[in-house]
Amino acid sequence: MKTDWVLSQEAFDSCLAWLDSDRDRAGEKYEEIRRKLIKIFAHRGCPIPEELTDEAINRVSRKVTEIASTYVGDPALYFYGVAHNVFLEHVKKRPDPKLIPPPEPTEDVERNYACLEKCMGQLDAESRELVLSYYQQERRAKIDHRKELADQLGVALNTLRMRVHRIKAILQQCVGECLNQSEAM
Repeated sequence: MKTDWVLSQEAFDSCLAWLDSDRDRAGEKYEEIRRKLIKIFAHRGCPIPEELTDEAINRVSRKVTEIASTYVGDPALYFYGVAHNVFLEHVKKRPDPKLIPPPEPTEDVERNYACLEKCMGQLDAESRELVLSYYQQERRAKIDHRKELADQLGVALNTLRMRVHRIKAILQQCVGECLNQSEAM
């Protein structure tokens, strides 16, 4: 994205002249555009908003002699359009974040799973199926699935919740006892 082109005084003067014929007003417009570009980049989560702003301004300044005579409208809008393109290039070139692998299962985690499996095996088949089915799906699908499950059992949704809560309490007690026994060994 970075170019080797450096903003010269002549290109900067041409850019200011394009913004306004009065040099003081042109300077004020330039500063306002620069502030807004920095703000735009910062709000889009760019870690280097000033650098991207400078790149956008440099690109416009480089082209200003070609476009000034034919451009119609507010020059600030041209700056914002170029800044949008600079932003897209920045996002495209940004490296993908490295995914952190999940931690290796520790002995405690494996012991917890072993106790949970043991306790699930001690439940009657109906309770085991109910609790496994209850905790399937995610988000909206989970809500819909639980309503269907309550309908299949012919109970109100709150009754279903209470049944699962009781089964979960039994499992928690069983897992707690299992973990205490394994620690004592």
